[in-house]
Amino acid sequence: MRYILSLDEGTTSARAALYNERGERVAMRAHSYESRFPHPGWVEQDANEILAAQLGAARGVLDEAGVAAGEIAACGIANQRETTVVWDRATGRPVAPAIVWQCRRTAEFCNELAKSPQGALIAKKTGLVIDAYFSASKIRWILEHVPDAPAKARDGEILFGNIDTWLIWNLTGGAAHVTDFSNASRTMLMDLDTGAWDPELREIFGVPAAMLPNIVPSSGRVGAIQARFLGAKMGAEIPISGIAGDQQAALAGQACFRAGLSKNTYGTGCFALTHAGSRRPHSAHGLLSTRAASLDATPQFAVEGSVFVAGAVVQWLRDSLGLISSAAESEAIALTTKDTGGVYVVPAFVGLGAPHWDSSARGTITGLTRASGKAEIVRAALESIAFQSRELVDAMETDSGETIRELRVDGGASVNNFLMQFQADILGKPVVRPADVETTALGAAYLAGIAEGVWAGTDEVESFWRVERRFEPQMSEAERDRRIDGWRTAVRRARL
Repeated sequence: MRYILSLDEGTTSARAALYNERGERVAMRAHSYESRFPHPGWVEQDANEILAAQLGAARGVLDEAGVAAGEIAACGIANQRETTVVWDRATGRPVAPAIVWQCRRTAEFCNELAKSPQGALIAKKTGLVIDAYFSASKIRWILEHVPDAPAKARDGEILFGNIDTWLIWNLTGGAAHVTDFSNASRTMLMDLDTGAWDPELREIFGVPAAMLPNIVPSSGRVGAIQARFLGAKMGAEIPISGIAGDQQAALAGQACFRAGLSKNTYGTGCFALTHAGSRRPHSAHGLLSTRAASLDATPQFAVEGSVFVAGAVVQWLRDSLGLISSAAESEAIALTTKDTGGVYVVPAFVGLGAPHWDSSARGTITGLTRASGKAEIVRAALESIAFQSRELVDAMETDSGETIRELRVDGGASVNNFLMQFQADILGKPVVRPADVETTALGAAYLAGIAEGVWAGTDEVESFWRVERRFEPQMSEAERDRRIDGWRTAVRRARL
């Protein structure tokens, strides 16, 4: 039996999972780490903490499974996208805290850039909405605020990477400075059509070519994890053969390799993607054109809608308000009331993503009365995740002209049965949950396993996909319309 190791580095924790040749998960470990909020709207992490957490999870899962490195055919890596690390090539030390994808510190710069003559060029080349979400403005900020950084960047003395690049550079002992097309397409520095770093985009953001990683396909060997990182008992290197941004990895993990297949991941944020095949999609409704994971250099595209705060609203209920003691408790509390009593939570803590792209919007609770209590607020917070996802699906259908027949779901919050049923109700479409909801890790494993010949290709891994539960809509159309109208009113108030 050969195994695939998958490293799934998310926004709040680093996970490691082990899969067998049948695509079955045999073990998983997770190590959490902190985000820091030094100013309103700023979000930072320590890149070394992320690395340590990922190594701890990897060692833990190998110990748990009792598997030796020689039994592992490959490692695949999935990562939180857009989170930006700049580090010193010689010392390996970050020159500044990692700027997390949620961070809004560059919002004013991005707003002005979007209004400039360069705005249309950027959108055309990248397929992205100009926003602080993406990496380019974060790199620019670091270069402007770290002494001597611009000169060192020009000379290649400091390097840039999203988290995939940071992990691979460290795990290979600095031998590989790479990223894949799916991650590169989220930087706002890659031409979406050519798949190459674009000189005009680099000049706009002031990013020298010498600090950028090489762009490679999502499936294919790029280096190896050095044996010293895996513990004394392992004694062998593991090939790194799969890379994808977390949402593109989840699309692969849901066996969505063909145009028209869609998934929604419920993590810290919420991300709906529809595979678009080899033809680049164009959106008129605030969605993003992005690269899907690819087995070779042939372009594969997806259309994506991004919600900044989804599962994070549950963390807010727990950590900031103290209304719940665990994420799992939110479902039980929500079910103690038949509805929210007209309460809506709009969790625009860092602005609103697609389809609004409003960085000035802020979190709002509307419809409160003296009868409103903990249960109503908790239920409304969960419902906000489904309402935001409904907006994404509406935009996808309008842009594509195609009806999405069902929504495949995954991620931590997808295990919440109340939320999934409400999602089906508010969509008016079936919601399908697979047997393994950790599809981000699974997708990274698929990409690595195909590269190393563990699986013949996408047809074989598609055969592994199994349904655990199907949620059918039960809400009347009139009730659905009434709830959606209430949500839209609440969103308008959050944007005032």
